[in-house]
Amino acid sequence: MTHLIRTATADDAGPLAALAAVTFPLACPPQSRPEDIAAHLANTLSETNFREYLADPQVTVLVIDQAGELRGYSLLVDRVVQDPDVAGALNLLPSVELSKCYVHPDHHGLGAAAELMQASIAAAAVTGAASLWLGVNNQNARAIRFYQKSGFRKVGTKSFRLGTTVEHDYVMLRPVARE
Repeated sequence: MTHLIRTATADDAGPLAALAAVTFPLACPPQSRPEDIAAHLANTLSETNFREYLADPQVTVLVIDQAGELRGYSLLVDRVVQDPDVAGALNLLPSVELSKCYVHPDHHGLGAAAELMQASIAAAAVTGAASLWLGVNNQNARAIRFYQKSGFRKVGTKSFRLGTTVEHDYVMLRPVARE
């Protein structure tokens, strides 16, 4: 199945926030508190946040558009890494962060995530990046397998604040073929 993947526009901010509310909780560890997930959604994945991401020239948001409904998205950040744990793990620079990569659960198993990943890798290549990196919760076995299948390998660890708790992520990296 081929999915329409396009660059998001300002009109997508609300639908992106709605999609994030469905997809982000799926990536959280089972013991995550609902109030911590809700706080993260409000502070990082709200419509206002997506409007800011979409206006930022260092951010690229790609969406899977199915007849006007968003079924997945990725968010790439092309700026110098500030986290010392991440910076110390990246050995192939410059590197773009794949900050978010989520597909609606109704589209799991249909090839949508693989297509979105390929589009994300291509978008990173256009920036001139030598690599693409991401952080993934160390308990999210499904995502880790997907990222490994997509060419990423573990290169380090970092912490991630989810509301009042600190989660632990693997830092994963993959080379990007420059265009």
